[in-house]
Amino acid sequence: MEISGIFTTAPAADRCQAEMASFALLDQLHIPYQRVEHSIANTMADCAAISDVLGIRICKNLFLCNRQKTDFYLLTMPEDKPFHTKDLSHQIGSSRLSFAPPEAMETLLGCTPGSASVLGLMNDTDHHVRLLMDREVYEAQWFGCHPCKNDGSLRIATSDLLNVFLPHTGHHVTVVDL
Repeated sequence: MEISGIFTTAPAADRCQAEMASFALLDQLHIPYQRVEHSIANTMADCAAISDVLGIRICKNLFLCNRQKTDFYLLTMPEDKPFHTKDLSHQIGSSRLSFAPPEAMETLLGCTPGSASVLGLMNDTDHHVRLLMDREVYEAQWFGCHPCKNDGSLRIATSDLLNVFLPHTGHHVTVVDL
């Protein structure tokens, strides 16, 4: 996998609209970031290589829904932690969680499969998506994610995510223990 050096400014305008919107909002909110560009990250092994360059652990982001597809959740968790639906369902009071349809992710977060990102919450202006963060991610100094496209990754201070970005989008965090 090819991974660029680290940049501290937004990419050139030739990137996709969702990605450019992510960086524009981070800049508007004065949230500093470090970013890299890379081949499409299709596996957690790819993300581990990217994590090494950024000096953090990229989060695994899962877009989930209930059986009726009326409640949607974005779960962000450590890349190497196993996910057990039953444990999460019990903590949030929702039974029968499954992966949400790709169309719902595109509509609600503006992300395509493989690119789910907490930054996509900027597109969820009607607050249909509930953000769930594993405690390890919530308490970490740095937060790593894709900028709504999985051929780039960035790191920001978790405090900036929690205290600046999420208040701007109007989303709240539910901390879970996986």
